[in-house]
Amino acid sequence: MTAAGTGAVMRVALYLRVSTTRQAQHDVSIPDQRQQGEAWCAAHGYELVDTFVDAGVSATSDRRPEFQRLIEAASGRPAPFDIILVHSFSRFFRDHLELEFHIRRLARNGVKLVSITQAVGDDPMHVMMRRVMTLFDEYQSRENGKHTLRAMKENARQGFWNGALPPIGYRIVEAEKRGAKVKKTLAIDPMHADTVRLIYRLALSGDGTTGPMGVKAIVGYLNDRRIFTRDGGRWGVGPIHAILTRTTYVGQHRFNRRGKDNTRKADDEVITVAVPPLIDQATFDAVQALLRDRNSKTLVPHLISSPNMLTGLLHCAQCGGLMTMRTGKAGRYRYYACQKTARTDTARCTGIAIPIDALDTLVARHMMGRMLDRRRVEGILTMIFERRQALMARDGADRLDELNRRAEEAKLRLQRLHKAIEIGALDLEDASLQERLVYLRALRARAAEEIASIQAELYRAGAVTISASMLSAVIKKAGQRLLERGDGFRRGYASAFSARIVAEAGKVRITCTQS
Repeated sequence: MTAAGTGAVMRVALYLRVSTTRQAQHDVSIPDQRQQGEAWCAAHGYELVDTFVDAGVSATSDRRPEFQRLIEAASGRPAPFDIILVHSFSRFFRDHLELEFHIRRLARNGVKLVSITQAVGDDPMHVMMRRVMTLFDEYQSRENGKHTLRAMKENARQGFWNGALPPIGYRIVEAEKRGAKVKKTLAIDPMHADTVRLIYRLALSGDGTTGPMGVKAIVGYLNDRRIFTRDGGRWGVGPIHAILTRTTYVGQHRFNRRGKDNTRKADDEVITVAVPPLIDQATFDAVQALLRDRNSKTLVPHLISSPNMLTGLLHCAQCGGLMTMRTGKAGRYRYYACQKTARTDTARCTGIAIPIDALDTLVARHMMGRMLDRRRVEGILTMIFERRQALMARDGADRLDELNRRAEEAKLRLQRLHKAIEIGALDLEDASLQERLVYLRALRARAAEEIASIQAELYRAGAVTISASMLSAVIKKAGQRLLERGDGFRRGYASAFSARIVAEAGKVRITCTQS
């Protein structure tokens, strides 16, 4: 057959799609669609010039790689084919409005969409029939989705896993069989569980030198030490934050939290599935509190972003109100001024105005003299190092015990498998056996690497001493930071060590939280 008026053979692009692996195996499979498409082209005398395959993706949206490539090709001028052939219109789109839009778009470039099993013409009656069929396809798709979700929710209520990729630190294991169906649950994955525990430990306590770490600091710590993700990649802020806020790690996995459009569902639609906990509840709650404290959205914005050292800390001696920044001479001069005076409440407070830079520097130098005394700093550093060493010794010993136990268990399991292979009880060519051997060897190697890393950390922690040069360097650096305008360090320092700062004419009174 030829294109009308040209004498050229009609060119066909075949589009194949299935939504799931199960459909590929048991319903309208990709090979079957391909065979029917090739037979249709041969029967009509058309030339099959290209094939586009989307396996395991839904047709309810256009977020399909091969579909996008197909539409891009069909939009070229001239188009490289005359017909897009599908097994049924539902293979192309299950949204009838989107289907009609794309049919019109293709037609404007001389490309026609044809269904093998739903042959229709171009007259108004056939167009109406196509629309009815595609409306029914869309309705059937929505009904199937509703029934599938209901079955998945019931599966989750019974404590089983629904087949998605598990969170890092877990693996999917077979729980039981019900006829031909295999029910699965989550189990702790020894290969990556310690990475999750390390992330929580860093968030709560740090590495012994830093104190509790924020999300970005944890990302840097893991990447610097080449502790990779499950896929062997580098960590980012998003995955770390997700791990630190996921209730799965305290044994409560929440299924059906969001819809396909990523909107949050109502609480009564969410199913909580019990899984083995990786983190205790107290640790999880403490980490959530730290994350809330660091979240800028929960704090007063001007207090976070202010470059001024005493914003939110300085009070007026006359009325007790906060003193905030005011400017004069078109912003050339900046002052701390009483809020009540600035709001013309002069009946309650006549107030004072103090140049910001002068007062910030005065208070910073006073704090340097009081708080950066060598004996005081040495005492603080000694306390920090002692706590660090005690924490690392306690946690390190526990982690070493667990890792040694895990390495020994992997070694024994490998020995049993090797013995079974030697006596012929297991076939070395068996794919599942090969996979098991690789897993156990990797588990043993990972445990050995982590044991060496922990031992090195414990050695470094025990070897640190406070020298005169270290003390001088800490005091110098802290002093420089206190004098740097616009640095949040000195605001944090003033907030940590000052319970209240009160200003009056010619005098500033600082009440310290510590002596």
